[in-house]
Amino acid sequence: MGKLAGKVAVVTGASKGIGAGIAKALAAEGASVVVNYASSRDGAEKVVAEIAAKGGKAIAVGGDVAKAADVKSLFDATHEAFGKLDVLVNNAGVYEFAPIEEISEATFHRQFNINVLGPILATQEALKHFPPEGGSVINVSSVAAFSPVPTSAVYSGTKAALDTITRVLALELGARNVRVTSLNPGLVETEGTHSFGAIGSDFEKHTVANTPLRRVGQPEDIGKVAVFLASDDSRWITGERIAVSGGYR
Repeated sequence: MGKLAGKVAVVTGASKGIGAGIAKALAAEGASVVVNYASSRDGAEKVVAEIAAKGGKAIAVGGDVAKAADVKSLFDATHEAFGKLDVLVNNAGVYEFAPIEEISEATFHRQFNINVLGPILATQEALKHFPPEGGSVINVSSVAAFSPVPTSAVYSGTKAALDTITRVLALELGARNVRVTSLNPGLVETEGTHSFGAIGSDFEKHTVANTPLRRVGQPEDIGKVAVFLASDDSRWITGERIAVSGGYR
């Protein structure tokens, strides 16, 4: 019996990278997992297949977290498949770095809509499905919220906003026994950081040099902490920001 046996979790943006790592980690501890994706159905189905191959339960459900109708459909599908909800991981996110002179309205709204509005919409809907005994909301933020780099004004702004939202919702929802925490990774090796060019770059070297544990993170590093925050082991934790960065600040 795993730590999450009998629980049902929704992980947004889970077709690859950190989201996929979290989905697989939750499933490995016994949770039934809804693998949400915005565009990569193949990626999501691959994650579901990997979970099933290890004896876990998962389904893939498409939907844009920045659209209320899609979010409602996501949780309706969750209820239809599993009949309940215990954990929401707000992982879906996008990033784009640019100097202040090059920031556009479209760039700003895309990042804030997905990274900030998305978690709000998903949490609103999750509250309709959590049982009377409560649930756990895990917002995947970033160390960029408190240790930003140049050209990250919009992205870092979204993550700082998400950290504040975490604290507010912890205060607001505590009476309902809904815990809300912020999980803040540092640089993690994913498909995204490879395609972005971060892995193998001077930025990676600089980050590793300033990381006490002297490496970049892996999705499974983040997944293990998500399991803790989703489980009853963290029942006395809410409103906290948990840096998962090898000590990088």
